[in-house]
Amino acid sequence: MTIKIIDMEKEGLHKLGEIDRSEFVRRIHVYTSGSLQTQELNKDVPRWSEDEVEDFIRALTLKIEGGGKLVGAFDNHLLVGIAALGGEFIGENRDELQMAFLYVSHAYRRQGIAHRLMDRMCELARERGAKRLYISATETESAVGFYLNYGCRLASDVNAELYALEPHDIHMVKDV
Repeated sequence: MTIKIIDMEKEGLHKLGEIDRSEFVRRIHVYTSGSLQTQELNKDVPRWSEDEVEDFIRALTLKIEGGGKLVGAFDNHLLVGIAALGGEFIGENRDELQMAFLYVSHAYRRQGIAHRLMDRMCELARERGAKRLYISATETESAVGFYLNYGCRLASDVNAELYALEPHDIHMVKDV
């Protein structure tokens, strides 16, 4: 199987429902007293509903129209992974771009696809002149573990606006 990483236009977002984000989440991370703590969860997370897909398409369309970038991982014509980079510079020095979205389909995980998508996000961020990616990661052990293994670190300055949107997320940065 050959997975191709391809820069996408917003018109490709109609394929988002092809992503199977389902997983069984054993543990989540919680940021408490300056460190990550692990809590048991043991919960099945299903595929996105049609309404969730439409909500994501609307939000990602705005990101792309605001100067962001969209990258997909394809197995032939099937979208199996997707990543989105925000277009607005954020952070105290306005030198960070938001890693706005990253998902890989259940059957395609642990094959290096997320790593390749992140590599492309870092490349696109560098091309725009960013020094870091700002990541607001879902608190699942798999997501946080991926980002930490990729070289991300906990954000010392949490973006208040993004924190207000996702207060349970784990906020991280990655030098690009």
